[in-house]
Amino acid sequence: MLQFLVKRLIGLIFVIVGITFITFIMGYLAPGDPIRAQMGDHFDYHTWLMLRHAYGLDLPWYQQYYNYLVHLAHLDFGISFKYQNRPVWDILKDGVPVSLELAFWGLIVELLLGIPVGILSAIRANSWIDTLNMGVALIIYALPPFVIAILAQVIIVWIDSKTGASWPSSSWGAPWQYDWADLQPKIVPILVYGAAGYAYFARLARTTMLEVLRQDYVRTARAKGLRERVVIYWHALRNALIPLVTVLGVAIGLLVAGTFFIEQIFNIPGIGRISLQSVIDLDYPVIQATVVLLAVGVVVGNLISDILYTIVDPRIRLE
Repeated sequence: MLQFLVKRLIGLIFVIVGITFITFIMGYLAPGDPIRAQMGDHFDYHTWLMLRHAYGLDLPWYQQYYNYLVHLAHLDFGISFKYQNRPVWDILKDGVPVSLELAFWGLIVELLLGIPVGILSAIRANSWIDTLNMGVALIIYALPPFVIAILAQVIIVWIDSKTGASWPSSSWGAPWQYDWADLQPKIVPILVYGAAGYAYFARLARTTMLEVLRQDYVRTARAKGLRERVVIYWHALRNALIPLVTVLGVAIGLLVAGTFFIEQIFNIPGIGRISLQSVIDLDYPVIQATVVLLAVGVVVGNLISDILYTIVDPRIRLE
């Protein structure tokens, strides 16, 4: 296990370096001058030269990239172009806990709702319960997350107008605080955030559970007179979970992609929204920092998925 973790951590470093290089080159080759854009109508040639020198933009590209890696090794993401003299981490530090909270509870919704619904549908295959569950899951899965988010906001506003309620349709409470004032604005974004993943896990859990229930060892367990609950939850469920663990890393990656839409639509001050704003502002240091943080989240998610293999299936050994 230790050897596996060391190998994956080394691989993580190479992945992050590769992502930083691609992000840097895209910013370097992108049209437009970020310093000129920030100066706007107050452009002054000598000031422009001074700022380019201060940010190191007058150096060759390879020297700029090397300097960026050196600073990144010290957990220094650089200085923002838009907010002069303001470190990038100072911009992101308030958004990281918000995005982590949104992703964490979104994943919990996916797993704790999607997998049981899929298993129930497999046990009640071809019944009205199965048809209803999979029909709802298919509709949710077919709708893009931003469409579901907008529909949720429309419903909230309609209900508020009809009932006189004051349920918030946007914003976010204090991160990781769960009194009612902080919890209320979080509920709908979290449910919307986890909706697509819920549908995916529900359909996948049903498919894998049906396949396992047709195996000979399950028939043998039933023939021995074991209770159906024991057959389902002791013999079948563990093997049905293996494909679900396989796609866990992919699910985390989809959550990372979805955060851009959800945070923007619900006006959530997370790193997804900050990243989109930095693209508009041509604030490349912030873009690079958010890409690195999101990439780390995806790679760590895949690492967790690999480790969970050994828990679900002891036959798998990590070397």
